[in-house]
Amino acid sequence: MRQRARYLIVDGHSIIFAWSDLRKLQERRPSLAREALIKQLRDYQDWSGVRVVIVFDGKGPAVTAQSDPADVQIFYSRRGQTADAIVERLASKYAARFDLIVATSDFMEQETASACGAECISPETLQALIQEGRPRVWRSSRSK
Repeated sequence: MRQRARYLIVDGHSIIFAWSDLRKLQERRPSLAREALIKQLRDYQDWSGVRVVIVFDGKGPAVTAQSDPADVQIFYSRRGQTADAIVERLASKYAARFDLIVATSDFMEQETASACGAECISPETLQALIQEGRPRVWRSSRSK
């Protein structure tokens, strides 16, 4: 039996404002905070095998997406739409086909994603996954 693909959907600004280092960076340079989060999640995708989708609040007239087959997928909501709405829509559309984990601090977003069949984790749990996973990967790659 084939295993279903696993995806981590991240509410970008929710995580930035929950992690103190990124929150401080956000206060000075929002674009650098986004890039720092993207880099950490790209690394997580590379060593975990879990596909990562990051959703940010945007300002443009339409939802924009940036993706490369080997890279994380990044969505920016359109003006007047929240990243929450996109995260919820993705959970609703894909939870039946894929194993989804949604990372957000927003309780209503967690409730909606959970009702769709996604697993939800807090920003703190996501940070722990990233921090705990790296040493295991490094140890296993060094022993080869």
